[in-house]
Amino acid sequence: MNPEYPFDDAATARAVIDDDGTLVEWNAGAERLLGYRAAEVVGRPAVDLMAGAGQSGSGAPEGDRWDGTITLRHRDGGAVSVWLLAHRVRAGDDGPDRWLVVTPLEEDGPRAPDDPLDRVGLLESPCAIAIYDERLRLRRINSVMAEVLQLPEEHVRGLRAPELSGRPQSTDIERYLLRVLTTGRGTDVRTYVPVGGDRRYAWLARMAPVTDAQGRVRGVSVAAHDFTEQYVAQERLQLVNEASVRIGTTLDVPRTAEELADICVPALADFVSVDLLDPPAHGGESPTGPLTAPLSLRRTAHRSVNPGNPEAVAGLGQVDVYPTPSPQADALLAGRTIVASTATGDLAQWLSWDPARAERIKGHGIHTTMSVPIRARGTTLGVAVLTRFKNPEPFTPDDVLLAEEITARAAVCIDNARRYSRERETALALQRSLLPRSLPRTAALEAASRYLPAARSGVGGDWFDVIPLSGMRVAMVVGDVVGHGVAASATMGRLRTAVRTLADIDLAPDELLTHLDDLVVRLSEEAGTDGSPGEVGATCLYAVYDPISRRCTLARAGHPSPVMIPPGGEPEEIELPAGPPLGLGGLPFESAELELREGTVLSLYTDGLIESRERDVDAGHALLREALSASSGSLDETCDHVLHALLPPGGAADDVALLLARTQGLPSSQVATWDIPADPALVAPIRKQVMEQLDAWNLSEASFTAELVVSELVTNAIRYGTPGIRLRLIHDAATLICEVSDTSHTAPHLRRAKIFDEGGRGLLLVAQLTQRWGSRHTADGKTIWAEIGLLDEV
Repeated sequence: MNPEYPFDDAATARAVIDDDGTLVEWNAGAERLLGYRAAEVVGRPAVDLMAGAGQSGSGAPEGDRWDGTITLRHRDGGAVSVWLLAHRVRAGDDGPDRWLVVTPLEEDGPRAPDDPLDRVGLLESPCAIAIYDERLRLRRINSVMAEVLQLPEEHVRGLRAPELSGRPQSTDIERYLLRVLTTGRGTDVRTYVPVGGDRRYAWLARMAPVTDAQGRVRGVSVAAHDFTEQYVAQERLQLVNEASVRIGTTLDVPRTAEELADICVPALADFVSVDLLDPPAHGGESPTGPLTAPLSLRRTAHRSVNPGNPEAVAGLGQVDVYPTPSPQADALLAGRTIVASTATGDLAQWLSWDPARAERIKGHGIHTTMSVPIRARGTTLGVAVLTRFKNPEPFTPDDVLLAEEITARAAVCIDNARRYSRERETALALQRSLLPRSLPRTAALEAASRYLPAARSGVGGDWFDVIPLSGMRVAMVVGDVVGHGVAASATMGRLRTAVRTLADIDLAPDELLTHLDDLVVRLSEEAGTDGSPGEVGATCLYAVYDPISRRCTLARAGHPSPVMIPPGGEPEEIELPAGPPLGLGGLPFESAELELREGTVLSLYTDGLIESRERDVDAGHALLREALSASSGSLDETCDHVLHALLPPGGAADDVALLLARTQGLPSSQVATWDIPADPALVAPIRKQVMEQLDAWNLSEASFTAELVVSELVTNAIRYGTPGIRLRLIHDAATLICEVSDTSHTAPHLRRAKIFDEGGRGLLLVAQLTQRWGSRHTADGKTIWAEIGLLDEV
């Protein structure tokens, strides 16, 4: 006998029968038992070997194992009564099952009287004991092992480990037995084998060599300890730990519900559904008081061991109404976990209200359900229903505790996700209300914009604006407040209002940023606990475009430089002095001025558009220029194309503001300018020239108002101003603008004249006759302007 391969195939009669009853394997032991050679029986029906008419129609046995005594036909025509042990060998999803049929054969000759295998004293142990001989065939088992195997010793004596159980794990066990037999050293083996049914048992097998008086290894003893309870407890603890890691990876309610279902299938149930109560409208808090039936629940997630979730009656997102009795309503109203089964009959009572679900349960063989309320912070959020049909075991009290522990963890995560979603929706609503709902239509430029909140951190402080200024000019602003959430949105609203206020007094871009910096410093001091600045920070880009001169003045405070696309040219970044971010205080800002051809597109944006973890800023700028160069003529389509090209499919990590503006020029034919000497006698001739210009522009309907406004503004400039007086008229389709400039820096103020005052009524008259009026300071003086609405005049 080869010690490395001590097995004797002729010591056991073994055959393999296909699922249709055809013999496919036949070993030497089977030939020894019945006399047939393999070539004579392989491929023939196994029933041909059975003796007696009553046995031929028995068919395949039920379950995964069968044993019993039957009568077989010997080749010489005689009948042989044989005890057989049959194991179902599962072939998986790709093929039919087979049956391994074995029976031990009697040994040739008597055993030695001093056989050490007969003298092993472990058979009285409370552990399950098995003794294998030097051919690794079963020699003896104790009563505990016989109870575990559910087979008597006299029937299984002589079988090998794989023949004894028919399980794939038995091959590994035999490999360990062979190692002990050849090396003479014992070993411990853990295995998890379904024994005597579908339930998994965990075993610790201690294998030791059995030696004779001369110290030679004559066999192997196996002492198997059942540590299933410890193994199950360890698995439950591991499942709880896994749930704490896998549930709540995002602040998304449906995804968190899916994670709850995923963690429970198949470890705890074969099908899990998660139904949630809809959150209150308009961001209100969920009710904490008792619930009343019927309950409307929305299917948020479900998971099954079967592909496609065929057990699900409700689709994802569907709202179903659950009366009492029903698993969902009863568990929520009782506020505790409820287990129901077909064995107790209460499952059928529950489903009397829903024939569709009753039919689905009957069709899939569902036998047990467990309904676990999902509650967090005193609020009921929904219910998780766990179902078993493939697992034949009912839910145990330990299963209930495990399900409640996992569901409690998921409930906190779902509640956190809802609170985050509610806060995010509030911040987003605030952000949307603070941003311009639509951009003004001006003669200076055509504009389009986009704002996208951050995918994970929510809305922040990004903003944009287009502000009409006097003299047909327009201001463009893009800014970014540090941080996210409601506080950042509120700060953004304050800064946007401040920018509009400062723009209304026609401050130069660098002066405007200086005043805005002072405001951010004050906001920082208010937000800080120790009065130190830095609690609030922001960046900003401010630009003013004049369609008459076609010149644009820009300044930035720590903000990305804009990108310019000239007509027919390639995108290029505008070089601007960087300037410090807002909130540092005391540092200067510089502006730059450049001339823009009509049709030039300016791209103003926040850093969330070009910065990401996957690429650096330079790569983001390159992608932006590439996207702008491939854009169409529509600014709205260009905005969408840029966002699609630069942002990942799941959204950006930071919020994004994008403003595109195409410049337009005002033809010189729509502008008239006069230099006026400081002589009151020239006011009348100037009025006449103005009337003639309005006739040339076909604006005679506005001549009366324009004559009064020009007369008042020019007279005031001559009387109170300093020489260097200039009158300019600008018009487009809807507005006529009258501007009078002089070199004095003193601006007039509107006041109400008293009864006996000779003057003081001119500006009041101008204010009543025009849409709006005002003054702005220039580098060499001031300009008083007034706008006359042409549509109203017509």
